[in-house]
Amino acid sequence: MLGLNVILFLALHLLHRVKSSMVNLNNNGYDGIVIAINPSVPEDEKLIQNIKEMVTEASAYLFHATERRVYFRNVHILIPMTWKSKSDYLMPKQESYDQADVIVANPYLKYGDDPYTLQYGQCGEKGRYIHFTPNFLLTNNLPIYGSRGRVFVHEWAHLRWGIFDEYNVDRPFYISSKNTIEATRCSTNITGINVVFKKCQGGSCITKPCRRDSQTGLYEVKCTFIPEKSQTTKESIMFMQSLDSVSEFCTAETHNTEAPNLQNKMCNHRSTWDVIMKSDDFQNAHPMTEVNPPPHPTFSLLKSKQRVVCLVLDKSGSMDSEDRLFRMNQAAELYLIQIIEKGSLVGMVTFDSSAIIQNYLTKITDENTYQIITANLPQVANGGTSICSGLKLGFQAIIQSNQSTSGSEIILLTDGEDDKISSCFAEVKQSEVIIHTIALGPSAAKELETLSNMTGGHRFFANKDINGLTDAFSRISSRSGSITQQAIQLESKALSITGRKWVNGTVPVDSTIGNDTFFVVTWTIQKPEILLKDPKGKKYKTSDFKEDKLNIRSARLRIPGIAETGTWTYSLLNNHVNSQMLTVTMTSRARSPTTPPVIATAHMSQDTAHYPSPMIVYAQVSQGFLPVLGVNVTAVIETEDGHQGILELWDNGAGADTIKNDGIYSRYFKDYRGNGRYSLKVLAQARKNTSRLSLRQRQNKALYVPGYTENGKIILNPSRSELKDDMVEAELEDFSRLTSGGSFTVSGAPPVTDHTHVFPPSKITDLEAKFQDDHIQLSWTAPGNVLDEGKAKSYIIRISKYLLDLQENFDNATLVNISSLIPKEAGSIENFEFKQELFKIENGTQLYIAIQTINEANLTSEISNIAQANKFIPPQESSVPALSTKISAISFAIWGFAVILSIF
Repeated sequence: MLGLNVILFLALHLLHRVKSSMVNLNNNGYDGIVIAINPSVPEDEKLIQNIKEMVTEASAYLFHATERRVYFRNVHILIPMTWKSKSDYLMPKQESYDQADVIVANPYLKYGDDPYTLQYGQCGEKGRYIHFTPNFLLTNNLPIYGSRGRVFVHEWAHLRWGIFDEYNVDRPFYISSKNTIEATRCSTNITGINVVFKKCQGGSCITKPCRRDSQTGLYEVKCTFIPEKSQTTKESIMFMQSLDSVSEFCTAETHNTEAPNLQNKMCNHRSTWDVIMKSDDFQNAHPMTEVNPPPHPTFSLLKSKQRVVCLVLDKSGSMDSEDRLFRMNQAAELYLIQIIEKGSLVGMVTFDSSAIIQNYLTKITDENTYQIITANLPQVANGGTSICSGLKLGFQAIIQSNQSTSGSEIILLTDGEDDKISSCFAEVKQSEVIIHTIALGPSAAKELETLSNMTGGHRFFANKDINGLTDAFSRISSRSGSITQQAIQLESKALSITGRKWVNGTVPVDSTIGNDTFFVVTWTIQKPEILLKDPKGKKYKTSDFKEDKLNIRSARLRIPGIAETGTWTYSLLNNHVNSQMLTVTMTSRARSPTTPPVIATAHMSQDTAHYPSPMIVYAQVSQGFLPVLGVNVTAVIETEDGHQGILELWDNGAGADTIKNDGIYSRYFKDYRGNGRYSLKVLAQARKNTSRLSLRQRQNKALYVPGYTENGKIILNPSRSELKDDMVEAELEDFSRLTSGGSFTVSGAPPVTDHTHVFPPSKITDLEAKFQDDHIQLSWTAPGNVLDEGKAKSYIIRISKYLLDLQENFDNATLVNISSLIPKEAGSIENFEFKQELFKIENGTQLYIAIQTINEANLTSEISNIAQANKFIPPQESSVPALSTKISAISFAIWGFAVILSIF
């Protein structure tokens, strides 16, 4: 029986996680924050000093903003291996660049220095990381963003509490319920002026008042809100933290529920403070009663170390079934030859009832060192399963090679049950090692995930074919942030081929990759005939492929030099009379150390799901930090019984997807088929020149303030280059990327069921409305019958002259006749027009509209976002005198672009 401490330990480490952040909140202080500097950033002592000053200032500002509830207690700054060693640099434990809370990295293509948070979960869900550029940390941005400490708190609120910005650069103005035009902000107590800049010359600017657009009734496109420098209002940090008076978040009393911003859209018009107070952090963080402020944060400087990996591989008797030992050896060999980075130290331990060190740490330098290790892969499976024996000898293999287990990695692969894993939990925790677990088959020990969770490692589940294993191994790359050194998976396909038959396929190789490119074929019975042809027609035949000496049924070709850009074609002939399973794997690395490759990453919204809680699949496709759009992204989710579900992911800003065209492809997962482990892998393909690189500024960032008014004058900040419409996107070549999203665990789910009676349609989040003469035109993205899949049964559309009617009393608002409206397939664009006859329509009329969706089981969705339609008849043109305003800088930035009348 497990002791009480172990049970508590398990409970702590099996909580839902999105990312292995090491931050804990203890007695009002945040511990374990990791700020990691990218290896490509040049060494600069000032960078470290400014990070310390930023966090110190942020701690005091955060303490006040949260009403004395939380502050920053200790922070780890992770120094890259590329910097010189110093006596005060310590050894990292489980801290790494790829799981840092804050990263410091240069933008790609001079993307800009706006600090932002990569945040694409739902309201209240933690973000992925905060991104600061070295330039932001080293130069004076005070007039533009305010102090760096204030900016850090703005971003921390995104990252830690899942709240969103209260401005909107795409919809900078809206018409309020009082029929006034307001700047999108929170709170409305922040004052300023709205002007259009006509001409700047000789130290002065000509400005003019903003005119109303004849179509929208809002201000013209070039209208800019310039806040007053001197304010008295204290909120809100999520609008404009740069104002001296701003020191609090918007509360229910000060929140602007009408503003068309992401906070209102994502959090159903709740205030930022309301969301923060309901976060896990604040359930037990009560205001501190001490008179003195909390102490300044303490900082530790950690320098990344050489990569140390020890394979701990199961060779127990159960590994003899279903070719598991063969498949493990095939995948481990692929990892050693193609995936792990040169210069890494690698060891190997095998275990059954006991364990043996097969290899102490060996530095990977060339092909000979690979072969030394692969020669020791186990050839015979027998005995019991003692996972702790394997782990303990893994620790020994590292220590006896004069390395520390702290920060080293273990890849643990096993298919067996072992009820004694908990006996070494304490030793694992003390070792400070990072354990990646690969559960092979349905019977692997259920506590494996605990080992990964408690050490910050990846967790995988692989079923019956080799691909699950190769995908898992391929995902375990360096955690240092050196993307250009990492292996990238282009293809991973299992092909069941009947006797004497050919099978053909293609793989595009784009110009961001091509170094160290491998093409590997495995088989189950007999080696096939292999023909590989590059884009210029050069052929590689079976004889060009190197067959492994260990007889593990794999043949490998390393493409000489740089692989040709374009479409590669392969053909395989099964020479055997019987059917056999063939697999194809292709990997490559970045072509140039200065050009980041296109990459794809994937994960589930949580590691564990309790039916009927829906989960979300997320995949990010990017180059550098820029989103890649127009990609065909498909998730494959496999259960323990081998069932594979296919799910197309969307970047359309509807359903599970937070923001349209941000390179984050999302979809609800609801195809539950029993309990246990599920695996996720994602294929991202760009074919026929459909993909493009987006150069637009990211959402969820500190607002760039164009200027202020002070003593009746406009003081403008230095301008920044704005992209022209024809430069916001760049075409990309065809590419293919495959990545594992790890595994997740499901409980409480029936074996197979019709989910129509369980999940309602997803909420409509992009409803828009406008007047066309005396008609109202609506448009939105169709939700599904079950969340975002299928075709709903019907819609309910209601209309009111008052926003609160729809927010608080939707069922009693006026019903719109929709007898002619038949729902379309999920993801389709719906358009509906109707004539409103119940309300008198005149100049200045405002109407609010919202929708609910009903599915075949009569389950109803949440109420949609509330759209606003305004009737505006432009007045007769009159001449307006231009205003001349002296300013201190002649350059300016336009804050805001096209406006559509909609309230989120």
